[in-house]
Amino acid sequence: MAFEEKRTWIMVLVTVAAYGSYVAAVLGRAGDTPLPDTPYAAPLLWSIGAAIAATIVLTIAASIAAPRDAGRGADERDQAIHRSSELTGQSFVVIGGLAAMVMALAEVAHFWIANVIYLGFVLSSLLTSTAKIISYRRGFQPW
Repeated sequence: MAFEEKRTWIMVLVTVAAYGSYVAAVLGRAGDTPLPDTPYAAPLLWSIGAAIAATIVLTIAASIAAPRDAGRGADERDQAIHRSSELTGQSFVVIGGLAAMVMALAEVAHFWIANVIYLGFVLSSLLTSTAKIISYRRGFQPW
């Protein structure tokens, strides 16, 4: 397995774990309170910070476990897969941004705006990672 593919699997696992933890924390805090009134800022920031830290630590651990693979730079195929996958995943960043803008114009509660942006980032990360994994597993044919 290429090191870039390992990094992609790390990103998938961390993204799912961080977002799942965030949702669980917010829903756990909600109780009988309406969701827009639930404190969400701290869990949101902690889940993003923890995801960044976990990605760094796990990537370093993967580098230590396979130093020969980690030391090898990305080849032309890796770069093409990365570029294509990033372009594919960016669609959800745009969709999330547009949804947040419409929600802000409609004066929707900050809770929903923040959550649609976070969800856009999560879906973008998952789509990008999925596209990369498929490209590595099934082959990549640039057009």
